[in-house]
Amino acid sequence: DLVVCVALGCDMFDCVFPTRTARFGSALVPTGNLQLRKKVFEKDFGPIDPECTCPTCQKHSRAFLHALLHSDNTAALHHLTVHNIAYQLMSAVRTSIVEKRFPDFVRDFMGAMYGDPTLCPTWATDALASVGITLG
Repeated sequence: DLVVCVALGCDMFDCVFPTRTARFGSALVPTGNLQLRKKVFEKDFGPIDPECTCPTCQKHSRAFLHALLHSDNTAALHHLTVHNIAYQLMSAVRTSIVEKRFPDFVRDFMGAMYGDPTLCPTWATDALASVGITLG
């Protein structure tokens, strides 16, 4: 939503999404959200995001966070909040605008999020097309 809104001209946001989503066990990554409560992460000993330099990704695995989320310990929520706040999507958006490559950034971002451009929500492709950004 944020990337599409920037394409439409929005330049200021007030968003609690990174902290709220952490409270539900979700980590923000370039391909969307990882629901770390899911069983698939039980034995996944990699970091949330291998390219992230936040303390959570540097010190804790997905499996560790998964185990914490299934305990009464709230530490996982704190670790996920640290990661989600460190995930700076808007910084990457700004850099792409300054470097005059925002349309390419949008295409790359949507490709990472949805894979096939036909899987991108219609409202998003229509909105992007209205400002001259086509996905496929």
